[in-house]
Amino acid sequence: MSQERPSYTNNSQTVVVDADTFEFETLEESNGHATVVRFHIENPDVRPGDVLLVLSGSDIHFHGMIGMIEDGRGVATDRRGSLLPATVQ
Repeated sequence: MSQERPSYTNNSQTVVVDADTFEFETLEESNGHATVVRFHIENPDVRPGDVLLVLSGSDIHFHGMIGMIEDGRGVATDRRGSLLPATVQ
């Protein structure tokens, strides 16, 4: 009897924002850079598991997964390469 292989699909999307206009709250920081941020989500299609990408031109300032969304605000984590300043904007 043959078994069907399960089908796994990745339905996550990447949310791209400009570093100059990105408003966020720093929840955790390392070496002066925000590693966990809370931010307003404008697109109702954004879900936990999507990726937040903050760009300044072609430079990546933050690249992390959105772990939770509550009351129209998301929390994303980038513990390895964040260049966002650890300040409330």
